[in-house]
Amino acid sequence: MARTGPAFRASTRGQVLLTGFMLALLALTVAPLYWLVMASTHSSHEIFTRPPKLLPGSDLGANLSHLQSSVGFGRVVFNSIALAVCYTLLGGVVCTLAGYGFAKYSFRGRGFLFSVLLLALVVPTQLTIVPLFKMMVDLGWLNTYQAVLLPNLALPFGIFLMRQSMKSLPDELLQAGRIDGCGELSLFFRIALPTMRPALAALAMFLFLFQWNDFLWPLVVLRDPSSYTIPVALATLTGSSDVDYGQLLTGTAVSAVPMAVLFLFLQKHFVSGMLAGAVKA
Repeated sequence: MARTGPAFRASTRGQVLLTGFMLALLALTVAPLYWLVMASTHSSHEIFTRPPKLLPGSDLGANLSHLQSSVGFGRVVFNSIALAVCYTLLGGVVCTLAGYGFAKYSFRGRGFLFSVLLLALVVPTQLTIVPLFKMMVDLGWLNTYQAVLLPNLALPFGIFLMRQSMKSLPDELLQAGRIDGCGELSLFFRIALPTMRPALAALAMFLFLFQWNDFLWPLVVLRDPSSYTIPVALATLTGSSDVDYGQLLTGTAVSAVPMAVLFLFLQKHFVSGMLAGAVKA
């Protein structure tokens, strides 16, 4: 028998209202991204016409060509991809090993070091710029890629995320591995890492996004325009009086593509990995 009555009608009305509300939120989220993609296909003077142009234009090729001639955009994209991939791999190793150590080993000063790590989470990046810059100058690393990568490899949030995820790994599993003759590195690579795939996917996305969007630190240490990353190169397009918004929005749209593709492939693991990092310490 079909469900009828005031309660059923109220439930249906609530579902319709909830669906409409979620669709409105989706539209508010997608609308700026849609406008960005459409604007990247128009020339600078067409972007600000009224009413706004919401269909694809014919200037995408011209904008990309101008970007290439202005900032060497192909080289800039390669720089950003190479740095982001290297940072994700190296930072993933450092954060995972550190998180595993905090979660599964007892050593003197562990609580104090973890408290310092948590404190580092709330320290603004701007406070560390000057001492880090002085260190890079003393090491002779100014205008090098190691100056971009190395200072942030031990990312506090990445270590915290992996520590929380590693705490869900049963100690009995590691003890069984030790009884079977596994060394500590073998335990880490053969037992711990395979069980942490969702957390590793979340960490990889976070590290890639952090390096891909990083603007301030590369701006400080990189001096050669041929070594710029995308955010730094796009910042050079904003002059004091004349800004080519066609180039700027095209570069911004292109820079969003790798993260969108990465999230589409890893979204399932990313969500489950972030939830895995929410276990109680």
